[in-house]
Amino acid sequence: MSAIITLTTDLGLTDAYVAAMKGVIFGINPEAKLIDICHTIKPQNIPQAAFVLSTAYQFFPEKTIHLVVVDPGVGTERRAIILRTPSADFVAPDNGVLSYVLQQCKSVKGRLINNRQQVELKPGMEAVSITKPQFWRSPVSPTFHGRDIFAPVAARLSLGFPPIDFGEAITSVTMLPLPHPYQAPDGSL
Repeated sequence: MSAIITLTTDLGLTDAYVAAMKGVIFGINPEAKLIDICHTIKPQNIPQAAFVLSTAYQFFPEKTIHLVVVDPGVGTERRAIILRTPSADFVAPDNGVLSYVLQQCKSVKGRLINNRQQVELKPGMEAVSITKPQFWRSPVSPTFHGRDIFAPVAARLSLGFPPIDFGEAITSVTMLPLPHPYQAPDGSL
């Protein structure tokens, strides 16, 4: 199966980190088609990554898998998730990096926790907390979940594994407060 997997990271291009992730993906699915969206997100800049992803993902074919690794919470208790929408799958940390995707798809219900909103998913969407280590590289580095957790999961999704195989279903995901246009009294934005 030759699914498309996009990559958006803050890993830069001056070392081997992105290549290591690609190597893991090709080791699991040599037929995967990898497309780089961006690897020069400012380090740990979740809002920038969310915005950059939002400017590109909608132009890819249905069933594309979007792998996002901008993860200041690596090695902490933050969840790693798969978000399946009617048009695409997203593999990312649950830190708000999918906020613009959720903005287009979210329901109106949500609760605020630490300035981040937990939004409930609309019907037709599903999310899974990635909790099954049998699908990860071993040992897992405490600082490179992109290579050891996210890349292997994205590769297996590209082979047709259903999201639920990787963990437990969840009903809400993290969304950051997003800027909204402001109309000045003179009518300008």
